[in-house]
This record gives sequence, structure tokens and C-alpha cells, in this order.
Amino acid sequence: MTHPAPGAGPAAFPLTRPRRLRSTPALRRLVADVRVRPADLVLPMFVKEGIGAPAPIPSMPGVVQHTRDSLRKAAAEAVAAGVGGLILFGIPSVKDARGSGADDPAGIVQVALVDVLAEVGSDLVVMTDLCLDEYTDSGHCGLLTGRGDGEWTVDNDATLVRYGQVAVAQARAGTQVVAPSGMMDGQVAGIRAALDEAGFPELPILAYSAKYASAYYGPFRDAAECAPRFGDRSAYQQDPARATAEGVREALLDLAEGADAVMVKPAGAYLDVVRAVAEAVDVPVAAYQVSGEYAMVEAAAAQGWVDRRRIILEQLQGIRRAGAGIVLTYWATEAAGWLDAG
Repeated sequence: MTHPAPGAGPAAFPLTRPRRLRSTPALRRLVADVRVRPADLVLPMFVKEGIGAPAPIPSMPGVVQHTRDSLRKAAAEAVAAGVGGLILFGIPSVKDARGSGADDPAGIVQVALVDVLAEVGSDLVVMTDLCLDEYTDSGHCGLLTGRGDGEWTVDNDATLVRYGQVAVAQARAGTQVVAPSGMMDGQVAGIRAALDEAGFPELPILAYSAKYASAYYGPFRDAAECAPRFGDRSAYQQDPARATAEGVREALLDLAEGADAVMVKPAGAYLDVVRAVAEAVDVPVAAYQVSGEYAMVEAAAAQGWVDRRRIILEQLQGIRRAGAGIVLTYWATEAAGWLDAG
């Protein structure tokens, strides 16, 4: 749009030039209003029972299943980089129908929590994923029940009881945030009641509120050894074909049940949901940049098809721009070092 200058003829087009504020790196830094800080990042970490050395995950180059010792070291490195938090996923040596290892006081996540807290104290926020899929022999996120016709389903309400037991076990081991990811109806209310009854009314819940039945989880299932032995999770995780309103509804339901923060998962393909949820709630919003997103960038970078560092930072900026204040990413420690260095 052109505007004539006072006392002059028509101004030359264009009068408005947004490029003026893009002309130098210093100007771009000065006016930047989407910033990613190391403290905004949370590092997902896998710890496996019974291994003697970190085990590489082929579908996630650079990510490993940790031993208890290597987990402590990696946690210390995350602290040194300024990362805001980490979230633990446990892989037990024995799985069964009820996921017994999930709430065993000597279970892998419980002992790893003690290790990590002894290493890093309160220098970052130590969270625990709360689900059963890593612990059940079915690979499903809850307890299974037959329907009388030879078919099975996840028993939502029986699973809520188990989630409460797992939450209390994690709380007793010292977790600073529980993050239920199973997408059972009523899971936040069930966990909140169990924690309060056990004497943990101050422990926050970060709810995986809008978690979609996504193809992006493939490498995670290798990492956590939790691929379903039969069927899939489409009957309880959200349908990608639903409009953003359903994701908002799930977040609002979790808040009504007592969630202290909410999450959208995956991040990249669901930035519309991140934005809609962020506009609808008044609590922190997290987004999980999941294993498939990580693996695709690493694969493309290994071929020289993309600038690895630039694309990682660009994706993090995009997630923050959509409205997520917290970003779970497997690049957390590495990206934090870049960000801290400017």
C-alpha cells in the first residue's frame, strides 16, 4: 500500500519495507520475539534394567537406552547445558499382564529416580512418564479384558487403579512431576486422588492431554520396547482425523480433573492443536517433538540433504511460536548448548 507524503505527490511503491528490520544479524536479534531458551527444553531419557553398557537405538541415532550409571552422567550433562528438565521412561527386564514393574519400589524407574536426584538434586525438574505400555507383556497402555466374543479391550477403569498405584510409587521415589500418557478417560482425576490420599497433594501432574495415535512413534517403540503385540492404540489415543476442537476438549477435561499443565503429542504435525490449546488454557502447555520427528531429521542430515543445526533450531522455534512454553525434545542437551552460545 502506498501513502502520499505530506505536500508531495504519490509516494514510490513500496513505502512499507519490512525488510528494513531484517538487514543485519544484529537487527534480527534485536527484534526477534520468538525465543527458545535452554530452560524451555525437557530431555526424554530411556533407562533399561539389567544392561551393562548404554545400548544404541538404531532408529534414533545418538539416543541410547541408558544404564543407571550412564543416566546419571547424561543428567549431569543436561544440567550443565541449562536444560530445564528431563523425563524418564523405564524398560524392565520382565513384563507381565499387569505391568508389575511400573510400581515396584525396586523397579527401574524408581531406582533411577533416586540415582538422578542424587546426581542433580534440584538443578532441573525430574519428571516421570506414567503409563503401562513399557511394562505390560501386551505392549498396551492398560489392563486388558475380554469382551466375551474372543476380542479384547483395554479396561479403562481398572487401568485407572493401576495408574494411581504407579503415581504413588513414583512419588515415593522422589519424582517432581508425574506425566500420565495412557489417554485413559479420567486418568488425571484418578491419579490426583491417589496422590492426595497417599500424602502427595503438592506433586504436579503434567497431562498428556492431546496424544494422537500417530505413525511418528515408531522409533520410540524400539527405544522403549513397547510395540503392541497385537492391535494398536487407536481405540484410546486420539484420532488424527478429528478437528482441533477435540484436542482442546481433552485438555479442558484434564484441567477440570486437576492437571497442572497439559501436553500435545506429537508436536510438528499438530501445531494447530498446540496453538488452539494454548489459546484455550491458562496453564503451561508442553509439546513433545517425538521420535519420528527426530529420526527423519537425523536421516536427512546424514545424507547431507538438510542443515542439521538450522533445521533443529527452526523446528524448536516453530513449536514455541505455536504456543508451547515447554518442548520435550531428544536434542535438548545439544540444542541448549547452541542456544547458550547464541
